[in-house]
Amino acid sequence: MAGEVYETAVADGAGFVDAEAAKAFFQRLDQQLNKVNRFYERKEGEFLERGESLRRQLQILVDLKAAITQQQQAQAQARRGADSKGSTDTDDHDPAVSCSIQLGGQSLREIAEKEQECEEKLNDDVTAKSTDEGPEDQLSVPQGLISESGRLGKPNEEVTSKLRTLSGRVVTCHGRNVRINIPVTTPSRTVTAIRELLFEDMLSQSKKIGTHGTDGNEKLSINKRKVHQAEKMIRGALVELYKGLGYLKTYRSLNMMAFVKILKKFDKVTAKEVQQIYLKVVESSYYNSSDKAVRLMDDVEELFLRHFTDGDKRKAMVYLKPNQREESHCTTFFIGLFTGGFIALFIGYCIMARIAGMYTQQSNKVYMSTSYPVLSMFSLFFLHLFLYGCNIFMWRKTRINYTFIFEFTPTKELKYRDVFLICTTSMTIVVGVMFAHLTIIVKGNSSSAVQAIPGSLLLVFLLILVCPFNFIYQSSRYQFLRVIRNIILTPFYKVVMVDFFMADQLCSQVPVLRSLEYLACYYITGSYMTQDYGYCTRVKHFRDLAYAVSFLPYYWRAMQCARRWFDEGDINHIVNLGKYVSAMLAAGTKVAYENNNSTGWLSLVIIVSSIATIYQLYWDFVKDWGLLQFNSKNTWLRNDLILKQKYIYFISMGLNLVLRLAWLQTVIHPNIGSLDSRVTLFFLAALEVIRRGHWNFYRLENEHLNNAGKFRAVKVVPLPFHEVEED
Repeated sequence: MAGEVYETAVADGAGFVDAEAAKAFFQRLDQQLNKVNRFYERKEGEFLERGESLRRQLQILVDLKAAITQQQQAQAQARRGADSKGSTDTDDHDPAVSCSIQLGGQSLREIAEKEQECEEKLNDDVTAKSTDEGPEDQLSVPQGLISESGRLGKPNEEVTSKLRTLSGRVVTCHGRNVRINIPVTTPSRTVTAIRELLFEDMLSQSKKIGTHGTDGNEKLSINKRKVHQAEKMIRGALVELYKGLGYLKTYRSLNMMAFVKILKKFDKVTAKEVQQIYLKVVESSYYNSSDKAVRLMDDVEELFLRHFTDGDKRKAMVYLKPNQREESHCTTFFIGLFTGGFIALFIGYCIMARIAGMYTQQSNKVYMSTSYPVLSMFSLFFLHLFLYGCNIFMWRKTRINYTFIFEFTPTKELKYRDVFLICTTSMTIVVGVMFAHLTIIVKGNSSSAVQAIPGSLLLVFLLILVCPFNFIYQSSRYQFLRVIRNIILTPFYKVVMVDFFMADQLCSQVPVLRSLEYLACYYITGSYMTQDYGYCTRVKHFRDLAYAVSFLPYYWRAMQCARRWFDEGDINHIVNLGKYVSAMLAAGTKVAYENNNSTGWLSLVIIVSSIATIYQLYWDFVKDWGLLQFNSKNTWLRNDLILKQKYIYFISMGLNLVLRLAWLQTVIHPNIGSLDSRVTLFFLAALEVIRRGHWNFYRLENEHLNNAGKFRAVKVVPLPFHEVEED
C-alpha cells in the first residue's frame, strides 16, 4: 500500500552466527525498499497527473478542431448559397469563429470590417509580418469571448511573459476559459508575438477611448497554424510521457531483480533461507504491486492511436517505441580500410612536400596562400569530428546519456563508428586530391584549371552537405544545418543544449572560418585565374570581413546567453555573456597588435588576454565542469564523479590550463626550425581543437550528473492550453 514503511525484526533465536550483522543488513535492506517505494510512488503520481493534464489538453484540442471544421462547413454552405443566387457580395476572408461557435450578435461582414480596421491600424505601427501565418489561416474570435484574465502578473512582467509565448489570450471553449500558449522558439514566432502584443495593446487602448464602442465585441484572432503547433506539442508530450512510463517500468523490474540477487547472496553466505519470506513482502510492496503506470501506458497508446495515427499501431510504435539502429561490422571494416589509405597517402604527401620544400619559409607563396588553407581547414574540421567520435565512445562507455542531453532521435543519431567512417573516408579523399594536386604543381603546371582543384574539392563537400537526397547520413547533415541556422539567427531561436554546445565548438574553429572566408573571396572574385593571392588581403572590405569572422562565434555565443537569460531569468547567463565579451575584446586587441606591432598594443594584448583567460578558466572548472567545490567529499572536485581515478580530473584541469595559454603565440611568435609560419599556426589551432574535444567530455559529464541528481530522464514538453479563471 502507498505510504507504508517496512521494518524487519530479526529475532534473537533466528540462528544467525552474527545477529548484529544480520540486523544491520535487514535494516539497510528495509531502508532501500522504503526509498524505492517512495520514489516510485512520487514519480507515478507525477506521471498520473501529467496523463490527466494531457487528456484535458486533447479534449480541448478536439473541441477546437471540431469548432473550426463546423464553422468552415457553414461558411462553405453560405458561399454555395450565395453563388447559386448570383450574389457578388461573397466574403473571401476566412470565417469568424469562436470555440463555441458564438458570434456575439455580429455578422461575418461586421467582424471582417472590424478585422480590416484593426489590421490597418496595426500596419501603421508594425511593418514586419511573420511568414509563420497567412490570411488564409486566420480564424477570428470576437472580443466578447476574450477574458481580461489573460493579463496576469505584474505590469512589468506582463510584456515579458507574453513575448515568451505566441499568444496570451483567453478564449471561452465549452464553458472553459482557455489560454493558448505557443513557446516563442523561432524568428517568425518572435515577430508574431511582438506584432500580436502591439495588436492587443492597441485594441485595449481603443476600448478605453471608445473607438470600437462599448458592446465588447472587438475582435482578436487565432489561426489554424497555432492549432497545428498545439497538436504537435501535445503529441510530443504524449511521446515523452510514454517514454517516462517505460523508464518507470524498467526501474521496477531492475529493483525487483536487485532484491532477488541480494537475498540470494545473503542466503548463500548465512546458509539460511530468508529469500522467499522477504520477497513476499517485496512483491506485495507498492512499487511492485501498483498497476497504475501500466494502465496509463495502455491509455497513452490508445490516445495516440486514436488522435495521431488513425488507428495505425505500427505507425504509432514508430513514435512511442523507436527501434535502435543496428551497427554493422561493414562499418568497422571500411574504417580500417580508409584509415590505411589515409596513412599511406598522407605519408606520400609529406614526402612530396618535403622534397619540393613547400612548407619552408622560402616555399611557393602561391601554394601556401591558396592551396594549403584547404588542407589545413579540412584537417582541423575532421580532427574536431574525430574527437567528437572519441567523445561519443567515452560517453557510451561511462553511460553518459548524451542522446537525451542533445535531444537526438535514437534511430537517426550518429554512432561513434559512423563518425570515424566519415572522418577516415573524407580525409582519404582530401589527402588523395591534394597529393595529386601537389604532384601536378611540382611538375611545373600551374594553370588556372590546376589552381581550381582545391576550390572544386571544397565545393564538392559543400554540395554533399546540402544535398537533398537521402544518402550519406541525410538526417545528420540536416540536423547540423539546422543547428548552424539556429546559431546564425541567434537570438531569435530558442537556445537548447545542442545549439550552444555547437556554438562553443565554433569558438575553437576560428582559423577554419577565416580560411573559409579567404578561400571564398579568392575563388569567387576569380583571383585564382591570375594567382593573385594577395588581392583578398589588400582590399579593405574583404580585410574587414576577415576580422568580423574572427568575432562571429563569440558574438553568437554571447547572444545565446542573452536569449537564455531572457527565457529563464537566470543571472548566471549574463555572467557567462561577459566571458564571451572578454574573448571578443582579447581577439580585437590581437588583431590590432598584428596590424600595429607597438609596445602599447602588446601590453594591452597581455592584460586583456590574461583577464579573459582567467575568466574562461574559472568558468571551465567551476561552472562547465562543476569542479573546485571546496566542501566536496572529493577534495577540490565535486561530490559525484563518473571516473573512478580522481587524479584524472586534476590532470585534465592542468592540461586545460596549458592549452588555454595558446594565445601566447601572438606575443612570442614561435618558429619551429625553418617551417612556414602558417604551419606553426596550424599546430597551435590543432591544440585548441584538442582542448575543445577534451573539454566536451567533462562538460557533458557534469550535465549528466545534474540531470541524474534531479531525476531528469525525459523532456518536459510545455502544454499549449491553460485553463484560467476569469476575473
